[in-house]
Amino acid sequence: MLFDGRSLDAWKPDRIAWPIDNGILTIPSRAASGGENNLVSKQSFGDVQMHLEFRSPNPPTKTSQDRGNSGIWFMQRYELQILDGSQNPTYADGTVGAVYGWKPPLVNAARRPGEWQTYDVVFERPRFAADGSLLRPAYVTALLNGVLVQNHQAMLGTTIWRKVASYTAHADAAPIQLQDHDSPVSFRNIWVRPLPEAAIAQDLKKDGK
Repeated sequence: MLFDGRSLDAWKPDRIAWPIDNGILTIPSRAASGGENNLVSKQSFGDVQMHLEFRSPNPPTKTSQDRGNSGIWFMQRYELQILDGSQNPTYADGTVGAVYGWKPPLVNAARRPGEWQTYDVVFERPRFAADGSLLRPAYVTALLNGVLVQNHQAMLGTTIWRKVASYTAHADAAPIQLQDHDSPVSFRNIWVRPLPEAAIAQDLKKDGK
């Protein structure tokens, strides 16, 4: 359990703690925190199943990428986008349910601002050879509000803005990060289930450890 509504014991902020009110965790303003203030898990993970519930501000006060923007960064590198996607035109690979900067969601399953939404995600870490070359990319399967929006989608590499992503070899486990994009997105009921190698072994090459 990464957040059960009671404490941030499983997390560390970049700057100041995200406030908890009535079991709900909310991103503080950058005016209060003094700058970008992501929330990073103390524990590291590789292959995981994750459940997370989030809520966009209501009423919305901004548009496009400045409206309800956050994100789940697996291994602090690979982003699944959080955004207010209800009647909010933006670029396709930047909306809620997108692998940010690469793959738009299969459908817009967003609920209205102020309504709780759920992500259920399976993230499979990339595999690298001893020389650092890529053996198998990261994959993500994501359901937004119970609707499939990414189906075992390969990721191009480390999420980057307005550039083509690429891979750099890294450890088999790294923290999960919740992004501060200076929008008061709220969260509750965050848990992860580390997956054993057997869960994805059918897709691995013999040396793809």
